[in-house]
Amino acid sequence: MTGPGNGNPKDGGEESEETGLASVEERAGEPGPGDEPQESAASSAELAALRSQIESLRLEREDLKDQLLRRRADFENLRKRSDRDRQQAAFEATVAVLRDLIPALDNLERALGAAGDEASLRMGVELIHREVLSLLDSHGASAHDPTGQPFEPERHQALSHEVVPGFAEGTVVETFRKGYYFKDRLLRPALVKVAKDPEDQETAEPDGVH
Repeated sequence: MTGPGNGNPKDGGEESEETGLASVEERAGEPGPGDEPQESAASSAELAALRSQIESLRLEREDLKDQLLRRRADFENLRKRSDRDRQQAAFEATVAVLRDLIPALDNLERALGAAGDEASLRMGVELIHREVLSLLDSHGASAHDPTGQPFEPERHQALSHEVVPGFAEGTVVETFRKGYYFKDRLLRPALVKVAKDPEDQETAEPDGVH
């Protein structure tokens, strides 16, 4: 017969095994002594990678800034050089016109200083006139005499409108001052007289009688 102090050896062994298994599981769930250094090493690696990336971006930014400053300096130099070239081209064009004009002035001075009759003087003036027209033509400029042509408001300036026999309405019958062009650009409009319809004059005359 078993006494109260003698427990079942089998039951006591099972309870001991269960208690020991629970203790092992609890210890497995807790961080071990080697876990914290591993996490610290991983964080340090990530931080180093982040710092490396930031440094790379900083260097890239500095490089782009340097490129921008160089491009800006190149553009400014190009603008200044273009301004100088344009001014130089305008200066050279003016010099060319003045140089070509000097011979005409020489002939004008010779004509004014020559002793002779009116015919000789006229001949000298005509020579100068031809030289000046040739000068204008060599630089792309030309004179325009619209007499006998239709009146064009964008090219001609009408000083008067008169009835002129033999001319249709709207025709330029007289040019008081020639117009001038530089290639296709109008330098000065021609001053002209324009023919008008005789019926307009006949219609206007009764209104003018009082």
